[in-house]
Amino acid sequence: MIVDERLTTYIDSIAWQIPSYLQETERQALADGVPIIRRSMQSLLQFLLAVKKPASILEIGTAVGFSSMLMSECVEDVVPITTIEKVPARIRAARDNFKKYNKSDRILLMEGDAGEILQQLVLEGKQYDFIFMDAAKGQYPVFLRSILKLLPEQGMLVTDNVLQDGDIIESRYAVTRRDRTIHGRMREFLYTLTHTEDLQTVVMPVGDGASVTLRKEIC
Repeated sequence: MIVDERLTTYIDSIAWQIPSYLQETERQALADGVPIIRRSMQSLLQFLLAVKKPASILEIGTAVGFSSMLMSECVEDVVPITTIEKVPARIRAARDNFKKYNKSDRILLMEGDAGEILQQLVLEGKQYDFIFMDAAKGQYPVFLRSILKLLPEQGMLVTDNVLQDGDIIESRYAVTRRDRTIHGRMREFLYTLTHTEDLQTVVMPVGDGASVTLRKEIC
């Protein structure tokens, strides 16, 4: 935990409570060992969607469909949500959940490698004014190249798990050898977000770390 656990528990207890069907989905995912967004990120997403009021949403990393269903509760029914997943077991679980909770018509699930699908969406000229990324952490810098082509002016990118349980502040040599590549790529990702001229980014110790990026208007 990068924030005091007792403080996090208190904040979560007074935050917006998710609908019962999402509570059920959350319990099942945790029981199955499938990582889903933490309560603090759930609240942050709900708040940002209320402020942004996006016309279209793209999610990178569906898992069992929890976060895309959560986002569907925070926007108007006419707002299309597209989500990307490549793991077959999670695709099946997400499709089952979408069917079970009548979300199949609201949420478009694209199956396959996120990098390839993002490139395909770029070629199709797609634009999404709200993008949520919670996928393979080592691929964030790679995905970002396409994401920036899909994000219009005033578009918002929200990224989860960017502080790696606090390991992001450690020296490369203080991190276990198997985690060094991800550690380096996450630092590269955050540096790009915070040092690109037409982006405005805030990094917050929410959950396992979240970054919120706004594409500036070109004057």
